[in-house]
Amino acid sequence: MKTLSLIVPCYNEADVLPFFYDETSKVISTLSSEYLTELVFVDDGSKDSTLEIIKELAVRDPAVKYISFSRNFGKEAAMLAGMN
Repeated sequence: MKTLSLIVPCYNEADVLPFFYDETSKVISTLSSEYLTELVFVDDGSKDSTLEIIKELAVRDPAVKYISFSRNFGKEAAMLAGMN
C-alpha cells in the first residue's frame, strides 16, 4: 500500500482551516483504496484557535496528525518537521 502524506503548515488559519479540511477530504475520498492517506498539520505558533481546531479534527479523523510549535519558526521549519 502506498502512503500519501499532505503536510500543511498553519499560522493563524482558524478562519479557513475547516473549509480547507472539508475540501481536501473530498478529494482524498476519490483516491484509489491502494493509498493510505494522512494529513499532517503543523501549527507554527498560531495566536488564534488554529491549534484547537486541528486537535478537534484529529479526534474526529484518525488520518489527521499534528505538530505544534511553541512559537513561529517559519514555513520551511514547519515543512521539515512534517517530513520528519
